[in-house]
Amino acid sequence: MDWDSQPNPFRRYDQAVTLPLDHPPVTDTPTYDSLFGTWQEPYASISRASISRLFYESLAISAWKQAGENRWSLRVNPSSGDLHPTEAYLIAGSIKDLTEVAAVFHYSAYEHAMERRVILTSEEWDAIGQNLPPNFVLVALASIYWRESWKYGERAFRYCHHDVGHAIGTVTFAAAALGWTTRLVHSIADDDLATLLGIHQQEGVEAEHPDCLLVIFPADENAATADPVIDLPATLIERFKKTEFEGHPNSLSSYQHEWPIIDAVSEACRFSGNGSLRRKRGPSNKLQGRIEFGEGRRVSARKIIRERRSALAMDGHSRISKEAFYRMMAHVSPHRGNNIIEVLPWQARISLALFIHRVDGLSPGLYLLIRDPGHEPSLRKALRSEFRWEIPRDCPGSVNLYLLAEADACDTARLICCHQDIAADGAFALGMLAEFDASLERHGALFYPRLFWETGLIGQILYLDAEAAGIRSTGIGCFFDDAMHEVLGIRDHAWQSLYHFTVGGPVDDPRLQTLPSYWYLI
Repeated sequence: MDWDSQPNPFRRYDQAVTLPLDHPPVTDTPTYDSLFGTWQEPYASISRASISRLFYESLAISAWKQAGENRWSLRVNPSSGDLHPTEAYLIAGSIKDLTEVAAVFHYSAYEHAMERRVILTSEEWDAIGQNLPPNFVLVALASIYWRESWKYGERAFRYCHHDVGHAIGTVTFAAAALGWTTRLVHSIADDDLATLLGIHQQEGVEAEHPDCLLVIFPADENAATADPVIDLPATLIERFKKTEFEGHPNSLSSYQHEWPIIDAVSEACRFSGNGSLRRKRGPSNKLQGRIEFGEGRRVSARKIIRERRSALAMDGHSRISKEAFYRMMAHVSPHRGNNIIEVLPWQARISLALFIHRVDGLSPGLYLLIRDPGHEPSLRKALRSEFRWEIPRDCPGSVNLYLLAEADACDTARLICCHQDIAADGAFALGMLAEFDASLERHGALFYPRLFWETGLIGQILYLDAEAAGIRSTGIGCFFDDAMHEVLGIRDHAWQSLYHFTVGGPVDDPRLQTLPSYWYLI
């Protein structure tokens, strides 16, 4: 790591037509808990105002921090090391007060503006949307691995895909606040997605790599269950291969360091366009019952979305209620009608091993949240035979939680997370366990990054649920997976620990000054 080569966290397309977006105010409604319902009424129409909100509340700058002469930005979407490898694109038809033509736009987070890359013909736009609900837009995500490899080396690949999962979450939440449904599209090959975005023309370490495409449309009782399929016309792909896209990507660093292993893994995981991820186990694949915890909290979704911060440290004494904990566990579980989790088309592949430290009404110890009932037989086989597998008293039916071992788990959590106190000083910490071998055997290497997308989505829900409960959380990228597996008794690759998190009372650094998000544009 060479500080002189630290990459610019903001990609711009110089000389592209730039369309500024609005900076909307925070509103009291909708409430955060309501976003987990099937749909919101009334939904917002697609316009400059609603598109501005979609990006302002998902991928924009949320604040700036300053310490002495050093200043850095924070964003609505969290990122490993605050390095922000994720880039976003809007593909849309004409939008009232924003664009009269269908086009592909790059979202410039620094300017909160759309940079037009290429214009679509009306015939091309109609062909893209022929199988989609009316009034839809598309949001695509891409990663610049160099932004993470600059600091983390080969670990950058998984960190980038954690960030993709978080970004999928932020887009899904922001869309839900507008009354819109978000679904991941899995019918377009990575090469074709890259061509659609114009990033197929990029080369070298600073190139963007296509990740995923999200379709967003106004939610209603029928559309909420839609299975979106998009077929990009062959004529469009051929035209775009020869088209000179508008704007030129800015240079991010004065010099770079290559990590060939990242390119090799990325190439191995590319999606060719063949195969489906929608393979369900049957009617038991989701937890039964609705997410019900009495009257919903009157917590503004938009307020906590914009004010979310990653905790830098935990205070070591704050506690949370059992109800707040169970609500978090219900929100990260795939229930029927859970509008946030439903963004991903595949069967849930992640369950959670939890180190509970300070939750009122729950004994400290090691617990397991099974996010899919089909995980239980495999987990019982993989984990230690001496575990208790007891359902806690008063555990709601919408939460599939087991107590495995009652003990003070602080030292264990700290050791597993590279001896970091933050894992021991919160209300609880957790490791996300992936159904690893079975996922790769079923879907191939393309599913490897998608496992990290699922963990990132879970992490984003935990981030916002912590804010709603008046506390904070943060992802932990450094952990000893072998130590985690030893604690659980895992001896093979049937289950693997992919991401860790901690939730609790934060400790703020008084030396840091906070500046408004877009103070330099005023």
